[in-house]
Amino acid sequence: MPTTPTAPSHLRNIERWGALSQAFHWLIVIGILTMAIIGLTMVDMPSSPDKVRMFALHKSIGLTILVLVTLRLAWRLYAGSPPDVPMPRWQHLAANLSHVGLYVLLFAVPLSGWVMNSAAGFPLWWFGLFRVPALVGKDHDFHETMEDVHELLFWALILLVLVHAGAALYHHLFQRDATLARMLPRGWIRDSEAAEDVRHG
Repeated sequence: MPTTPTAPSHLRNIERWGALSQAFHWLIVIGILTMAIIGLTMVDMPSSPDKVRMFALHKSIGLTILVLVTLRLAWRLYAGSPPDVPMPRWQHLAANLSHVGLYVLLFAVPLSGWVMNSAAGFPLWWFGLFRVPALVGKDHDFHETMEDVHELLFWALILLVLVHAGAALYHHLFQRDATLARMLPRGWIRDSEAAEDVRHG
């Protein structure tokens, strides 16, 4: 697994993720939760203008998440990341694999939705402000396939997000390390003794 590039000296933060990284992280989390609620609600709604608006909102938020994830990854490649929290090698490997999986799915879910919408032949607008170009031509059969793919990717993302969140809580509550604390603003939760070791070790 390649190591993250070292940040320029003026960007390094050895204690925790920086404010911009934290902002990207939590905005994406909020976006995913909102998308899940809207997505699971709108499919059971009867055909109506409200359902059309919900679909439009779902698509706009999906595009926003795609932009945020792109910016988040670009910033991480530029600014680097804090040193790894001490943990067993298998946990480092699992964490790295889960992060890669999250990035892949955070790109794949909105992109598959974009392709699905394009194949349906529907116009795609970002919050009604401007129209987003189609990625593929109208194709009913391909749309049906992408609908299944989009749903499968969505549930895979939700599962991995739950695993990721559970691991962070496990590390905070039982491992007593800084995994969760350093993705939150300073003082939101008390750092453990292990977190102090990361800072001063």
